[in-house]
Amino acid sequence: MKKYTVYAVALALMLATNANAQIIKADVQVSGLTCSMCQLATEKALKSLDFVSDIKPDLNKNVYEVTFKKDKKVSFDQIRNKVKGAGFSVSKLIATVNFNDIKVSNDFQYKYLGDTFYFVNVPSKNLNGSTRITVLDKGFIPDNTFKKNVAEIKAPGYKTGQVAGTRVYHVTI
Repeated sequence: MKKYTVYAVALALMLATNANAQIIKADVQVSGLTCSMCQLATEKALKSLDFVSDIKPDLNKNVYEVTFKKDKKVSFDQIRNKVKGAGFSVSKLIATVNFNDIKVSNDFQYKYLGDTFYFVNVPSKNLNGSTRITVLDKGFIPDNTFKKNVAEIKAPGYKTGQVAGTRVYHVTI
C-alpha cells in the first residue's frame, strides 16, 4: 500500500510541474494584409485551430488577439502556418503566459507540454502571473531582424528551431 502512495505522490508532482504555465492568448501581427477580405481569410484560418477559443482582429494595426482554450496545447508553429496558408506572414507574435513562480534568466530553458521555451537576453527574475513573451524565431519576426539576431544569439536550435527532436521556441520578455 505504501508503494502505491509513493507512486501517486510522484505522479502528482510530475503533473504539477507541467502545470506551472498556461498560454492564455497571443497578439499575432500579420504583414501583407491590405483589405477586410484579407483579414477575414486570416481570421477564418486561425479559427480552424482546435486550441483557439476567440479571435479579435484589429485591422488598423494588422494584429489578431487570439485567445486559447484552457488546458489545450498551443502551437505557435500551427498559428504561423495558418497565417502563411492564408497568404500572409507573421511579423510578430507576443504570447501572454500565466506562469506560476518560475525563476528565469538568460539561457534558461523551460519545458512546456513537449516544447521548450529558451529565454534569450532576459535578466534573472521570478515570473508569477501573466507575462508577455515575444517569440524570436524565424517566421515569427521579420527576416531582416532574424538575420541580425542570428549572428548575436548563440542559443541551441536558434537557426533550426529544433534540438534533439524537440521544438524550441526562443523567447524574450
